[in-house]
Formats: sequence, structure tokens, C-alpha cells
Amino acid sequence: MEEIKECLICGTKDFKIHLQTEDYFLTKEKFTIVTCPNCGFRFLNPRPISKELGRYYESPQYISHSNSKTGLTNILYQIIRQFTLRKKFTLVNRLVSSGKNILDIGCATGEFLNEFQNHGWSSHGIEPNKNAREFARRNYGLDIRPEEEIIDYKNDSFDAITMWHVLEHVSALPERIDEIVRLLKNDGVLLVAVPNSDSFDANYYGKFWAAYDVPRHLYHFSPVTIKRLFEKHGFILQKSFPMKFDAFYVSLLSEKYKNGKINYFKALWKGMQSNLHARKDNNYSSLIFVFKFAEKRN
Repeated sequence: MEEIKECLICGTKDFKIHLQTEDYFLTKEKFTIVTCPNCGFRFLNPRPISKELGRYYESPQYISHSNSKTGLTNILYQIIRQFTLRKKFTLVNRLVSSGKNILDIGCATGEFLNEFQNHGWSSHGIEPNKNAREFARRNYGLDIRPEEEIIDYKNDSFDAITMWHVLEHVSALPERIDEIVRLLKNDGVLLVAVPNSDSFDANYYGKFWAAYDVPRHLYHFSPVTIKRLFEKHGFILQKSFPMKFDAFYVSLLSEKYKNGKINYFKALWKGMQSNLHARKDNNYSSLIFVFKFAEKRN
């Protein structure tokens, strides 16, 4: 285990405990999430060292790597994913002013990039999981590289860079954002989707909230903290969009973690409540944040 000594956003060195929870998905190990009292950033502390994190993903039930279609929950996930893929393509295509080069970091089995490839985009991906990477290459013929090869891409290569529920997994967070700065064109667009730890469902489920997903999720963002993080690296937040289906899927898993079984009716109700509450303050269960550079770089 390693301990984070200072906040990655503001540098504060003293933290308070936000909550203590466990890895309900796989190992049942217990973990602590802390809050920076200065800026509100929440993160896992202490956390497994980087080379140990891989074992927490080693399960056929980890759907983004396995692309599983067995079981009702996985079937629902696949149906929703097909719908959201088209929505994501439309969003990115509308936001990019010129060029058609995209990099998806944490692209899993490649369905998102394949959607862009089918529309004439030059599609590239980074994926640390070997099985997911090989699935994307074999089934879609995509350029998918392991994480360490991100340095091989040239400066200013991409019109769009996306991270869909990936940022919270990145061990070397400041270094990864610096790499994005290097790769994104001056007029490029960065889209980052993350769970929102200030959402209604996060507050309702507490330590059982599935999007805490310790220790795979190392950071737990809110609209305020993610904005501050990227401003520190020269970005400006353009706008944000809700991911309304996430409230239902996260509530479904949270019910299982809390009560030991899935309650579809209650999960549907709590997901609906979360989305209704978020209409007032935009604190949806998950959000897509759109960033651009604050000013042109030399």
C-alpha cells in the first residue's frame, strides 16, 4: 500500500476521513476514502501500489473488459451501451470544429472507437488490459496500444481525446493529464466522464455506492473538484452533460452491495429520484465534462 501525502489539486497535507468501505465487487478488502478539507477532493488513501492494482480487475464479471452478455444485468448494460454509443458519437462530432482524429484512453473492447471508425474517423485507443485490447484489434481492426505506448504518439496529434469512466482509475493522475496536454491540438476537445460523488445516489447509498468501486476507483470527483483539477493544467470547462442512465445502473449494483441481492424496482426508483434531484443542481450520478485549452499554446 502507498499513502498520498498531499492533495493533487491544492497541495494540502492533512485529510479527514470521508468514509470507510470495502471492495464489494471482488476481494472484500476494506479501504478508506479521505477528503481534502481545503478543496473538497476525495480519494482513496492509502491505496494499493500501481503494480498491484491489476489483480483487482481480474474477474470475468468485470464487464468493460469481458464484454459479457450473460445475465440480466449485463444484458441491460449492453442495451444501454448501444444507445449511449450513438449519443456519444453525436456529441463528440458536434463539438469538434475540424479534423477527425480521436484518441480514447481506456477504450476497453473498442465499441466506442468502432463507432467513429465506421463514420470515417481515424480512431486510436489506449487500453492496459491485454484481453480487452486484443478483442478490439481482432473484432474491429483498431489501433489499440498498451498504456506505456501512449508516449509514441506525436505532439498535437488529436482533435478529440476522450476518457469514459477512466480518469478515476489512473494511478499517475497529474502525469496523465500532462500527456493529454501534449497530445491534444490547440483547438482540440477533451471529454471526460466520471461518477459524481456529490450525487443523490452517492449520498443515499453511502459506503455501498457502487461507483466508489474501491480500489479500482482511486479518485472520487465532484463538478467542483474536476473543474479545479483541469484548470490547474491549463484547461477551461466549457460545459457538462448528464449521463442519466448511470443513476439506474449504479443504483442496481448498489442495491446488491447493500442488501446482498438485486432489487430492480427499488434501483429504478432510486435512479429516478437521483435524476429528479439533479434537475435542480446538475449533480447527476455521472457527468460528461467538456474541456478546451484556456489559451493557445506556442
